[in-house]
Parts: sequence; C-alpha cells; structure tokens
Amino acid sequence: MRYRHTVTSERVREALSEFVRERDWAQFHTPANLAKSISIEAGELLECFQWSDDADEVRVRDELADVVTYCTLLAAQLGVDLDEIVLQKLAVTGSKYPADRSRGRSTKYDAL
Repeated sequence: MRYRHTVTSERVREALSEFVRERDWAQFHTPANLAKSISIEAGELLECFQWSDDADEVRVRDELADVVTYCTLLAAQLGVDLDEIVLQKLAVTGSKYPADRSRGRSTKYDAL
C-alpha cells in the first residue's frame, strides 16, 4: 500500500502552531486536555451518524478536522511524529491481521 501524503503536513503543523500562538492557547494544551478534546470531538463526529448513515458531508468534514487538529496538537505536545507512529502501528496491526486470513472479515485477531 502506498501513501501519497503524510498524515499531517508541515504546512498544517505550522498553521496550527501559528493559530495557537496568536491566541495564546498553548497554556491550555496539556496532554490531558488535548486527549479530552479528541474524545469530545470524536463524539461530535459520531453524532453526525447517530440516526442515519447519510450524514451531512460538511458537518462530517468539520468534525473530522477537529479530531485531526487535536490529534496533531497532542502529537506535537508529546513530541511524537504522527507519520511514524501510524506506520509503526500499521506494522503491528498487520502482523495481528495477516491479509490472507483477515481479508473481507471483521473477526478479531485472536479468533482468526
């Protein structure tokens, strides 16, 4: 599988950093607060699909952007590279779910 873009671009990281700096919000961006914000925004994303799979695309995009924003801010706060940790996790998950045994199945890895 090939990925054309990084998980978060330098352009996005810089824009977020400038946005936060202009508002002096870094003081509120503790790892705990950012993790809470991810959960809250993920709940709002899920709410888009609460009663129907036909969610409003604009609202879904906005909520997804909020989730990604907080994830990016948390990664920066923790000093981790999102691309690196996603690719590492993908490798671990790939070993749990070999394509030949998991293709087309939603079975948990310990029951494959």
